Amino acid sequence: MAAATHAPANPTPPGSLKRIVAASLIGTTIEWYDFFLYGSAAALVFNKLFFPESDPLVGTLLSFLTYAVGFAARPLGALVFGHYGDRLGRKKLLVLSLLMMGGATFAIGLLPTHASVGSAAPVLLTVLRLVQGFALGGEWGGAVLLVSEHGDAKRRGFWASWPQTGAPAGQLLATGVLSALTALLSDEAFGSWGWRVPFLLSGVLVIVGLWIRLSVDESPVFKAALAAAEQRKADAGKPAEKLPLVAVLRHHWRDVLIAMGARMAENISYYVITAFILVYAITHAGLSKQTALNAVLIGSAVHFAVIPLWGALSDRIGRRPVYLIGAVGVGLWMFPFFALIDRASFGSLLLAVTVGLVLHGAMYAPQAAFFSEMFATRMRYSGASIGAQFSSVAAGAPAPLIATALLADYDSSTPIALYVIAAALLTVIALACARETRHRDLAEVAEDAPAAAPARAEV
Repeated sequence: MAAATHAPANPTPPGSLKRIVAASLIGTTIEWYDFFLYGSAAALVFNKLFFPESDPLVGTLLSFLTYAVGFAARPLGALVFGHYGDRLGRKKLLVLSLLMMGGATFAIGLLPTHASVGSAAPVLLTVLRLVQGFALGGEWGGAVLLVSEHGDAKRRGFWASWPQTGAPAGQLLATGVLSALTALLSDEAFGSWGWRVPFLLSGVLVIVGLWIRLSVDESPVFKAALAAAEQRKADAGKPAEKLPLVAVLRHHWRDVLIAMGARMAENISYYVITAFILVYAITHAGLSKQTALNAVLIGSAVHFAVIPLWGALSDRIGRRPVYLIGAVGVGLWMFPFFALIDRASFGSLLLAVTVGLVLHGAMYAPQAAFFSEMFATRMRYSGASIGAQFSSVAAGAPAPLIATALLADYDSSTPIALYVIAAALLTVIALACARETRHRDLAEVAEDAPAAAPARAEV
């Protein structure tokens, strides 16, 4: 068995940890703002601007197809960023991911539409969406690891959940900007130029994010592991260190599968609740665009607030129990979710979205610590990223597309609810195969001992 790599004797001071948490949170907020902004725009205007020759629902399907392309690039981003993040460090790759995401989003705000350049417009849109997906595929793993590896096991679930709040914060920011613009501008003005404003704002946000990210230190756990690897390389007769991807697939393949299964309900439910909801509430329930955006806006604020609470609870009772609460809860909520939306009132729509996002938070909050605790340090970026991002191709990527197609075929919410319930069942099965990880010292996860079977595991 490979020797464990131990963390430095001095833990990260609380003030430094808070700064690192803030840097990860702000960075992930900006990246998710960029990513979610595209999803909201795909539901609201891209069908008209880039696919105008299709009927409205088909145009929306095509728009969501370009949205899904971003997810297809996330596994590639996970592989590339994971490899170099495990070799060079978390911080360098996080800076690169932020630059790539911000640049692509800013460029979308400058794109000509179908009316100007014809079929070249959706092609350019798709290319930029691929860049977004590639960057986000590398962002998540690095952001949560930077926090997880600076903290200790006692409160890791709480601290590592803060980068997770970047998702609802980004959703909140993206939806808030779109909601303000749709309230202030006419439909004609918003479709003509207003939709570009939130994309162009990304340039300003990236500058702020870079300034903050460049101010933090590399993970002490990674520094210690890197020093041990260099010493190993210098020692004659010792075998060469394996590539991170090879090591993950050889020693942690079971953990990768568990992570992928755990992501199914979390990923699918989130995009049904926040992206597809804009289509369903407007076209099926007859609610206005502004009403739907406001419901997602308020729901995202509540989502942001509850994620650290769920993360703290996972430190007390374990990652698996909290995750199971979310998976089972989301599955049970789907039929009431659509029934409330069908009442066609703002109050019922808000209740549906908010409860759904609170339950989603129970899965999303412990996920950062849970996945980090599965893998050894020199393969952790690769392992966590692969487990999280490869599942997104089958989960989040097609979720709005599948939900929209089911609505078009059946004119009913029932098959959509069953779709989410099936995902919840897959997640429950994955969690049943996992073991508890909340007491694990990240510096002591050995390379050849799968984290699914820890010495101090709690079942």
